[in-house]
Amino acid sequence: MYENADFKKGLRIMVEGQPYSIVDFQHVKPGKGNQFTRTKMRNLLTGQLLERTFKSGEKFDVPNVLNREMSYLYKDDNGYNFMDKENYEQITMTENEIGEAKNFLIENLQVVILFYNERPVSCDVPKAVNLKVAQTDPGMRGDTVTGATKPATLETGLVVKVPLHINEGDLLRIDTTTGEYVERVNK
Repeated sequence: MYENADFKKGLRIMVEGQPYSIVDFQHVKPGKGNQFTRTKMRNLLTGQLLERTFKSGEKFDVPNVLNREMSYLYKDDNGYNFMDKENYEQITMTENEIGEAKNFLIENLQVVILFYNERPVSCDVPKAVNLKVAQTDPGMRGDTVTGATKPATLETGLVVKVPLHINEGDLLRIDTTTGEYVERVNK
């Protein structure tokens, strides 16, 4: 059992018989009245976002979920394909089930697939991934001090703001929780 004091991003709870993952939350202590928690949650089955307010001390069940480490293989017309390295079982997930993780999936990336009642419902990627710059404006010599940024399209289609000295073909480390540029990686 969880209480709303245990809330953190990514925590999975049962609400009204449905499994949810907490996307964002805010503990509120008003001057008058009891404490409460504003919560934004994603339904693990439908992908729908729900905003709810919970009173302090409410209890939540733990959903029947199982995490399995898998490798991302490829994307086709049916969806995103993954393989379990232990038994070579393959599964396909839709873009709705994958969510924001689609921006970070590259071949052979090790991910954790969340199963609810033996059905794949979400994909957790590592905290940071290395992605190649597919398209950006050319960098100018000496533009490293100003702190200015420019947009860069990565190999997965994700667009991030990068420093001016980044060029096409550079390998960048991207934070998957924020979707932001961290650093350039030496090849």
